[in-house]
Amino acid sequence: MESESESGATADTPPLETLSFHGDEEIIEVVELDPGPPDPADDLAQEMEDVDFEEEEEEEGNEEGWVLEPQEGVVGSMEGPDDSEVTFALHSASVFCVSLDPKTNTLAVTGGEDDKAFVWRLSDGELLFECAGHKDSVTCAGFSHDSTLVATGDMSGLLKVWQVDTKEEVWSFEAGDLEWMEWHSRAPVLLAGTADGNTWMWKVPNGDCKTFQGPNCPATCGRVLPDGKRAVVGYEDGTIRVWDLKQGNSIHVLKGTEGHQGPLTCVATNQDGSLILTGSVDCQAKVVSATTGKVVGVFRPETVASQPNLGEGEESESNSVESLGFCSVMPLAAVGYLDGTLAIYDLSTQTLRHQCQHQSGIVQLLWEAGTAVVYTCSLDGIVRLWDARTGRLLTDYRGHTAEILDFALSKDASLVVTTSGDHKAKVFCVQRPDR
Repeated sequence: MESESESGATADTPPLETLSFHGDEEIIEVVELDPGPPDPADDLAQEMEDVDFEEEEEEEGNEEGWVLEPQEGVVGSMEGPDDSEVTFALHSASVFCVSLDPKTNTLAVTGGEDDKAFVWRLSDGELLFECAGHKDSVTCAGFSHDSTLVATGDMSGLLKVWQVDTKEEVWSFEAGDLEWMEWHSRAPVLLAGTADGNTWMWKVPNGDCKTFQGPNCPATCGRVLPDGKRAVVGYEDGTIRVWDLKQGNSIHVLKGTEGHQGPLTCVATNQDGSLILTGSVDCQAKVVSATTGKVVGVFRPETVASQPNLGEGEESESNSVESLGFCSVMPLAAVGYLDGTLAIYDLSTQTLRHQCQHQSGIVQLLWEAGTAVVYTCSLDGIVRLWDARTGRLLTDYRGHTAEILDFALSKDASLVVTTSGDHKAKVFCVQRPDR
């Protein structure tokens, strides 16, 4: 079945020139003042008023030394091997999410099952402030593109935004049950998907809002494309939609055989935004052209590994795609499966290049920028680094006593920050002899 456009729009939709937000009683239209030469990196900047997109010079990382001795909320040692440099231990239940501030990579925000979120310093685990007021598990947290704002979202759909320097709450909103949340890469604009099928977009902190209505089922995952003008959203019914963030219409809709045969679990885009990679509980990963909306490749696991370490009376879980991503320096894609398989696919030949087996299910994977190294975290509580060119395990990092639920990688790949079911977040210093 061919890709559809519910609005009749095509891939040749003209470039974004205005961005409208709907308030309670009015429509605020922000108009580009000087068209100038078309520069995708500047388009959204010209479309939204009161937003300063001027890029500041990258700040140097925190040069303080590691603090290894225990402090309040910081654990210096644990029973068994612990490769971490710092442990943040102020959460009282499973820690579900982590994000690093993109400007300096010196701060982390974590959210957990204890209905709490904290902003803290990576170098020594010192708490900067608590993002208070949530009444359900905090499952999403992240910093804005310029690190001035931090957003937290809980399962009930309560979203809050805080000014990092003043530590004050500047915006909040109650949406439906939250599925995912992401900041725009160039603007103080927050997007989120909810269980009612809507994708929301807010300008923060004034709260101007726009919604993108999907099918009558949860919007399970989403990602803003690198051009900042489109977003790809996956849904529980297996459909995929590429949205025009200005017009509010779907540019491409993939459903039926073009979509997935089960709920979407994850989406990713390559560096220039020309390709989209989608994953689902149907065990398939699909490569989609962002320009045409056509499926240009499908990856399926060649073998399904048996579920390891099943206790008496436990049933084997069905396999699914849990995480995926594109390599930035080679035509490779990585797909992580619940059965513990890390598959490295060659995009040019659409063939399986390497299959790397874990002892338990993969939770998330991340590619190191500028290299062919892929990081994985899994239910066995271990972070592993793999050379995607050879399929060889480079090293691993241990220290958690329960499953890792999320992790983040610093821009220079010197730090890995993990969160776990053991109620802790950990900072690992990555040392690789091949650097």
